[in-house]
Amino acid sequence: MSAGFQLGVIGSLALSVASSVAIVICNKALMSTLGFPFATTLTSWHLMVTFCTLHVAQRLHFFEPKAIDGQTVILFGLLNGTSIGLLNLSLGFNSIGFYQMTKLAIIPFTVLLETIFLKKRFSESIKLSLLVLLLGVGIASVTDLKLNLLGSILSGLAIATTCVGQILTNTIQKRLKVSSTQLLYQSAPYQAAILFATGPFVDQQLTNRSVFAHKYSAPVLGFIVLSCLIAVSVNFSTFLVIGTTSPVTYQVLGHLKTCLVLSFGYTLLHDPFTLRNILGILIAIFGMALYSYFSVRESKKKSANDALPVSQMPDKEAEPLLATKDSSDTKKANGLSHDC
Repeated sequence: MSAGFQLGVIGSLALSVASSVAIVICNKALMSTLGFPFATTLTSWHLMVTFCTLHVAQRLHFFEPKAIDGQTVILFGLLNGTSIGLLNLSLGFNSIGFYQMTKLAIIPFTVLLETIFLKKRFSESIKLSLLVLLLGVGIASVTDLKLNLLGSILSGLAIATTCVGQILTNTIQKRLKVSSTQLLYQSAPYQAAILFATGPFVDQQLTNRSVFAHKYSAPVLGFIVLSCLIAVSVNFSTFLVIGTTSPVTYQVLGHLKTCLVLSFGYTLLHDPFTLRNILGILIAIFGMALYSYFSVRESKKKSANDALPVSQMPDKEAEPLLATKDSSDTKKANGLSHDC
């Protein structure tokens, strides 16, 4: 792994964290302070502004668009748009604690799906670090677990669509050799379209208020514009992180954002904070540190093995060299290696 690529990964991770924390703070002010609760509709505006921004960038030759199979892009865009709507519905029809459990479940289900369908291998060290991380975030953020049938079904659908959508984000970029910008540019209109069509209905169900009847004061409009501008960076960095690392790493990063938001809420907004919150955040940070350490170690080990000449590669008795090469090529064709 080259130094330039490593710097690019670090930059994408930093951009994702900074933009995500910024948009959470902005949206909290918009929804809690200014009384604009229409999250799904707001997300559709985010995606439309993102597409328009990328279209201008493309016209100015900041990047070259790449044609992707129309059916693939449409299904991918609709799937991601649907997952956003389902996550919002899950939050609306479940307790906060159960919604947090839904988000925590995305990592193990992603690992399971990648293991079954992409033949991806996760070491015991990586699994242990993820377990520590999930335990910490669970302690810090899960408060109650009230269950209901409709909420549970919505959560299950949200988990499935989110996992598949993020795996496809990584897989499409690598197998079709498209950049994160190219994929986002192609898919954003379809994500925006499904949320633009369903967002007002979803928000009506969740808030018993109509987005069309809301009074749009100057501060509300200002924060909506600010939120949309920050969302361009959020959407871009999301595709960039998943493309350069992996869906699991993106979810780990997401839980780092959760810990940062909880910390900022306490220090800046004076939200209630308990010893349990502090303990959970510390455990989660420890789990993230373990995940980072094991991921980097395995990446270096893999790079070292790839750099060895054929004569120094460990070979097996009674196994011809041609068979070893074919086996390696088959693994690369059938499954993605563990990214970090």
